[in-house]
Amino acid sequence: MASSTVVITAQPRASHGLWGDALRRLLRNRPALVGVVCIAVFVTAAVLAPIIAPYGATEGRLADRLQGPSSAHLLGTDLQGRDEFSRILYGAQISLIVGIGSVIFGVLIGGTVGAIAGAAGGRTDSILMRVVDVMLSVPGILLAIGIVTWLDRGLPQIMLAVASTNAPIFARLLRGSLLSIREADFVVAARSMGASPGRLLRRHLLPNALTPIIVAATLAGATSIIDIAGLGFLGLGPPDPRTPEWGTMLTDSTKFLRQAPYLIFFPGVAIVISAVGFNLLGDGLRESLDPRLKR
Repeated sequence: MASSTVVITAQPRASHGLWGDALRRLLRNRPALVGVVCIAVFVTAAVLAPIIAPYGATEGRLADRLQGPSSAHLLGTDLQGRDEFSRILYGAQISLIVGIGSVIFGVLIGGTVGAIAGAAGGRTDSILMRVVDVMLSVPGILLAIGIVTWLDRGLPQIMLAVASTNAPIFARLLRGSLLSIREADFVVAARSMGASPGRLLRRHLLPNALTPIIVAATLAGATSIIDIAGLGFLGLGPPDPRTPEWGTMLTDSTKFLRQAPYLIFFPGVAIVISAVGFNLLGDGLRESLDPRLKR
């Protein structure tokens, strides 16, 4: 009696490309989804602040000063009788604009330096990286304090200061990524076919070296929000004391820690939620874009 053997072969999982597979892994990452929700709350509060906020950012009456949370004022009022909930919503606008703007400027500045260093190599690479090393040797918050003190207070100055603290990190990351693929087979093939250095950088090197920058930019969003609040807490925030900036709100509330602890608690929670959201999303992106985790 003849016996037959049935061979079952495993079907390979269909690939949707690098970004498609990364998105699928990201959607299965629960901490990353929590981060997306936190960021969505943060962005929604900033964009819809004029609609959601029951009062203006500077609107208040002294008769309502230091009132606790109530139906009229969900998160209480500050020393000037201004609604704390409304000021936190408008403060999200400042954190979003300055935070995202500082990350974009940091990527542009640091990415340009890293791209030139990684593509040129030699003496140019050495000079640029020594400058980057000097900037990295200075703690970021101290560098930001020095820049704001030098340029004077203001939101553009804060944006530039925070961008300057992130730029060296982006420069290092992009340079390292370019060096790791500069001798790859597809780069050598393009170079042997007569591709110019500029075309080689734009078409072959940069598109394959941006993954670490994307992850670092997401993580930098968290540190930018914390740095902005830190500068405001140290008295280096917007020059107008009425501006609803989260760090400045914390500074104004320290004198009333026992009398009105909610004035410190709620802005602190807003900072934590936004920063944790960017951190969780950044960690999720790092795991999703890691080729070693591809299945």
